[in-house]
Amino acid sequence: MTSIKKYVILISGRGSNMQTLIDANLPGVCSAVISNRPVAAGLAWAAARGVPTAVVDHKAFASREVFDTALAAEIERRGADLVLLAGFMRVLTEPFVRQFEGRLVNIHPSLLPAFPGLRTHEAALQAGVRVHGCTVHFVTPALDCGPIIVQAAVPVLAGDTADTLAMRVLAQEHLIYPQAALGILAGHCRLEAGRVIWTSDTTPAAAVLRVPAGA
Repeated sequence: MTSIKKYVILISGRGSNMQTLIDANLPGVCSAVISNRPVAAGLAWAAARGVPTAVVDHKAFASREVFDTALAAEIERRGADLVLLAGFMRVLTEPFVRQFEGRLVNIHPSLLPAFPGLRTHEAALQAGVRVHGCTVHFVTPALDCGPIIVQAAVPVLAGDTADTLAMRVLAQEHLIYPQAALGILAGHCRLEAGRVIWTSDTTPAAAVLRVPAGA
């Protein structure tokens, strides 16, 4: 008998990607939504839907390392097979990342390796790229450099602002993050020797960069 997989979602704010993941009815149980901010709006959303929540307030710890140790303990206490970062605004230490290697996933609002870090939409507009997008990837100690699971692209249109571009990218994030989580939880996607392996007949369509009609 196959055991039911458990996953936790880490947030720092409203957690729109968290909401999309929970609404996707993934093949597993969300054992907790955890935030580093007690006032994160996403906590109330999750609790209202019966999802357990927890807070590990980074301000209560003397260092990043001590915070990460406490966060890791909370995740392990929840029995997590998979950890999904959904707007979790903390840079994680190498020991934390190593502890959850192969089961720690993030979504980033750019087509990595382009535009790692913050303010990606502003950076894309400044660079003058014609195509922008988002990436789901396994997390490694190097920031925003982990093996890519799936990506989706959007066109950069004349007259775009950072806000209008962000809205189109976010719509794609809400499509591809559940695809990636589904693949991992169902055993169709895994990290092996630093490479992402998809079962050939389950690779999501969004894994091939696509520009929506009308670009």
